[in-house]
Amino acid sequence: MTTINLPLDGRIVPYTLTGTPIELKKRDARSFPRIAFAAAHVVADPLADNDPWLTPAIDWERTLAFRHRLWDLGLGVAEAMDTAQRGMGLGWSDARDLIRRALAEAAGRKDALIACGAGTDHLTPGPDVTIDTIIKAYEEQIETVEAAGGRIILMASRALAAAAKGPDDYIRVYDRILRQLKEPVIIHWLGEMFDPALEGYWGYGDHLKAMETCLEVIEANAAKVDGIKISLLSKEKEVTMRRQLPKGVRMYTGDDFNYAELIAGDEQGHSDALLGIFDAIAPAASAALDALGRKSNGEFFDLLEPTVPLSRHIFKAPTRFYKTGVVFLAYLNGLQDHFTMIGGQQSTRSLTHLAELFRLADKARVLADPELAATRMKQVLAVHGVH
Repeated sequence: MTTINLPLDGRIVPYTLTGTPIELKKRDARSFPRIAFAAAHVVADPLADNDPWLTPAIDWERTLAFRHRLWDLGLGVAEAMDTAQRGMGLGWSDARDLIRRALAEAAGRKDALIACGAGTDHLTPGPDVTIDTIIKAYEEQIETVEAAGGRIILMASRALAAAAKGPDDYIRVYDRILRQLKEPVIIHWLGEMFDPALEGYWGYGDHLKAMETCLEVIEANAAKVDGIKISLLSKEKEVTMRRQLPKGVRMYTGDDFNYAELIAGDEQGHSDALLGIFDAIAPAASAALDALGRKSNGEFFDLLEPTVPLSRHIFKAPTRFYKTGVVFLAYLNGLQDHFTMIGGQQSTRSLTHLAELFRLADKARVLADPELAATRMKQVLAVHGVH
């Protein structure tokens, strides 16, 4: 067994890895009883001569190879979402390039499920931004995705959160946009814990009141809504909304704290999935969904529940920095050769946080090669003076 010294409570203590890696096995999404998207990260190019905080440099080969890995496991790709650092390093210009490249890769496969984020992030919120400006911004991004043959995930808008005077402005924007879409979309309600600029979305600070506005929009446009993804980190709020959705409209869980039980569901329904954590725990998610498809609920929970403490740690407050943990796990698992992120975001979590992530990943059995992971963890520790 491999032992490594890890920082804990200001001390350096030995930790012995015990996890047996979950088997990496190709699967077909059509065999799963739930639709499951992984919001995928981007791989930075650490050799680029750029200003990391200002100009993204993307390793396109590794970024696209990671999407093929998700598809091989039977998971869909939610492209150019907040997990890809949308709004935290990845601007619309690079997101547009990412969307076009990913859709081209998907077109070469028969089994590739993909949907792409369209929002208004090329607008800078301010007093000169009107509701009509926001509608036009949504239309511009939607046109780009649809022209490339992509399906839309309608992202929340920082500009709308800043400009809206109340729920009627949200209804106006979403009604206008949804009416003109070619195919049903997934609406994404991203909570303020993920992005503080989205506080008060749908016109209310109270999530249950905001839910009423969102449901009104969905009910009025049900034929144009495939589903709603809510990321509020509250299973109670998700279930409450799930039970009020019009028939045929899916709930896609975005709850990275409670996904196992929400996907399993209850006698009144279940959630499908669109999760950032599925990027980090893809083999476990794939195996668990396969087990659920075989009606082996015990195996489903045995595989997925140990990943929940890891996910809660990765998504702990400030939640918006969760991307650092997702990319760090990709580095530990040999899916990229460095721990570098666009926007310099690798610096947003402490060494102690990363050490605990390593331990929890071992417990969750999502370290693909424990010896490689330990070697890479030691390299990161050494950079921080821990030997």
